[in-house]
Amino acid sequence: MRLIHTADWHLGRLFHNLHLTADQRFILDGLIELIAELQADALIVAGDVFDRAVPPTEAVELLDDVVARVALELEVPVVMIAGNHDSPARLQYFSGLARRAGVHVVGQVGGQPTPARITGRDGVDVELWPLAYTDPETGRAELRRDDLHSHEAVVAAQLELVRQRLDEGARQVVLAHAFVAGGAESESERALSVGGSGVVPAGIFAGFDYVALGHLHRPQSVGGERVRYAGSLLKYSFEEAGHQKSVSVVDLGRDGTLSVREHCLAPRRNLRRVQGSLAELLASPLTLEDGDAYVEVILTDEDPVLDPMEKLRKVFPHLLSLRRLQTERLVLEGQVGVGGLEAQSTEELFRAFFEEVTGERLSRPQEKEVAAAVDEVERLRREVVR
Repeated sequence: MRLIHTADWHLGRLFHNLHLTADQRFILDGLIELIAELQADALIVAGDVFDRAVPPTEAVELLDDVVARVALELEVPVVMIAGNHDSPARLQYFSGLARRAGVHVVGQVGGQPTPARITGRDGVDVELWPLAYTDPETGRAELRRDDLHSHEAVVAAQLELVRQRLDEGARQVVLAHAFVAGGAESESERALSVGGSGVVPAGIFAGFDYVALGHLHRPQSVGGERVRYAGSLLKYSFEEAGHQKSVSVVDLGRDGTLSVREHCLAPRRNLRRVQGSLAELLASPLTLEDGDAYVEVILTDEDPVLDPMEKLRKVFPHLLSLRRLQTERLVLEGQVGVGGLEAQSTEELFRAFFEEVTGERLSRPQEKEVAAAVDEVERLRREVVR
């Protein structure tokens, strides 16, 4: 059985005010070619299919086209779950008709979990259990469990239902969208929660042959090879310029063996971050990579520079971001490191604001109230039509 594990497509993403639909279509064309080349038995999408709850029309059309080509033309089943960026209700609405075409979509938690059962070309039977992302409040309502107060508790409750229905004659695969303890974060991810309540231990998935995770954008295994993040298809932050993106090719043998390898897909444009004075950058020779990549420039000039973006675009035609190192030092001196504000969570920023205004630190009860308020705002934000 060969599975292609992907996650975090973020269709409809804006990157420094640039629509990435063309870049996402390019990388997904490469994914479809890989599925055909490797004769995959199924495609997994472990959450964050869209970048927001109400995606733009072109993002929905792109998903429709990609899923149709995989499921109808290649006749490869697709198993997909909602992530924290997605609207559970909208993905769930898509599930009824899609299942008839070999597309198994789970957007909402509730009721008995249903696996997608697939028989590979080599005769290996696999049950793929899609566990849609949900916050604890929604999980309590959907699962009718008043004792669910953390993401760990919600995932554990879902897995408890799954374990009651396992077919011992099949290999068992779980799809989940979660922050598993020990995973390395990236700057482009949106926090699942604040105050640490979103962390799920890797040991909770014990006994399954493979756990296909979404949420963290860096490809990595957590707590062993069987629990793995595929990572995002594209780099969604200049902090990720040095990362290597890939999809995970997962081979499950009848005898219990597991083989996982990363396969890199070439993006339409790469990301580069360059640093130097304006004079140095204008005098630097233009390489093929410089001319084709999306670029962020960090200027080191201490004196004011006139129209730097216009001048630098002659060297870097796809320049999207310009930062002034000297300005950041002046703004952040004595507070946080360069670029630190962007890296801080809402909870951390509020804590610093509170201390600045009142001269006192948040108490533990106050921190819990702030965490709950931020979680509630984030939950409502996912469902607001924008």
